[in-house]
Parts: sequence; structure tokens; C-alpha cells
Amino acid sequence: MNNITKLKLYLETTMFNYYFDEARDGHDATVRLFEEIRNGRFIPYTSEYALIELRNAAEPKRSQMLSLIKQYEITVFGVEDEVNRLTDIYIQNKMIPEVYRFDGTHIASASIHGLDCILSFNFKHINKLKTKRMTELINLNEGYKGIIICTPMEIIE
Repeated sequence: MNNITKLKLYLETTMFNYYFDEARDGHDATVRLFEEIRNGRFIPYTSEYALIELRNAAEPKRSQMLSLIKQYEITVFGVEDEVNRLTDIYIQNKMIPEVYRFDGTHIASASIHGLDCILSFNFKHINKLKTKRMTELINLNEGYKGIIICTPMEIIE
């Protein structure tokens, strides 16, 4: 499968958490997702914004989650002015509350880089109908394509 047909996935912070949290309903699907990444089915990305959140976790989980970046060769996008600008627009339009700004930065980072999907178990601010609809509208208004927000269960085989 060539890179043109592979989905480009943004892994939001919860993906790294669910990988190690065996008590979570999405754990098995998350582990399978990472295995499909290893097998070359998807092209994985995350951002420095996710790494900042991961670095706030307690040890040993912090090191375990951060090790997945290297282990699965996940490309990390840096902190960018355009991400912050688009996040500000999400907040101004009440798509994401200011106090949860990083949730908006995940969506903005994936959007400005033209990725296909954001994978998230954050059902409070990211993976919910309001956010999905507003992301598409705001992105199109700002010159970006819509992006699919989903869980691993929706894309793994």
C-alpha cells in the first residue's frame, strides 16, 4: 500500500493513555491500532502539544507513553503560530472552552497539516458531535479541509 492510499492519523493524547490502561474499553482497539501502524497501514502523527500533556503524567506511565513515539515512528509536529491562530478561532466560536485550549490545538495541528483523521477518546471536548460539525465549518471557512474525528474502533480492521 503506498502513502497516497494510507490514512494520515493524528494521535491525540488519549491514544497513548489507552494503550497502557487495560481497564479501558478502548484499550484492545488502541493496541491493535498501534500494531496496524507498525505494519504500515497508517501514517501516524502527533504534536508537541500532546507531548507536553504526556510529560505531565506520573512515572512510570510517562516514560512508557513517550516511548511509543519512537517505537512506532510517530512524526511529531512542533508548536506553530498557525495552530495557535486556528485554536483561537475555535475558542472564539465556542467550539472548545479556553480552559481546554490543548484540545483545540490537537484539532488545529491535524487540520493545518491536512491529516485525514484525529483519533481520540476525549468525548468531552474533541470526539463529540458539536466539535465535529464546528471543526468542518470553521476549517472550511479558514481554508482547510474537514477532518474526521473518531476512535480506533472506527478505522481498524
